[in-house]
Amino acid sequence: MKIDTATSPLYSTQTTVPVRGPAPADTTPFQAALSTAATAKATQEASGARQADFTSMTRQDMRNWANGQIRSGQMSLDEGRPFMAMTMKIPVGGGAEVPAEGDGERIDFTRKVGSGIEGAISRNDQVTRKMLESAMDIMRRKQGRTLGIDTSA
Repeated sequence: MKIDTATSPLYSTQTTVPVRGPAPADTTPFQAALSTAATAKATQEASGARQADFTSMTRQDMRNWANGQIRSGQMSLDEGRPFMAMTMKIPVGGGAEVPAEGDGERIDFTRKVGSGIEGAISRNDQVTRKMLESAMDIMRRKQGRTLGIDTSA
């Protein structure tokens, strides 16, 4: 692989638009919020930081997050049990579990846990309800927190 500073003709007509600070005062609130989010995302990407977003994770992302929390001592094995269970995917028709690796489907785990709590309440299953409420509490506390820095770049 050759790396040089020459510009490819393929990209020679493209221009870049830098992401700047706060939006100008003449923009709508939505545009201002969008600009702020874009700035935050650009800063995060530039620093290599990754953040927990339980509203849009793959099963592998969740598995990696939970394992990291357990390994670092921030979460016990018992607290991690519902997170590991959420990463399982077993076909309705039976068969083996679908591996999380390579499954790019993004899942809203907060919604999944909320549905689980509702189901536990309807079944009067207090053990599952308490376990899932604990998981929801952990997700609320950890949502948006930095997971780590990507040093591979």
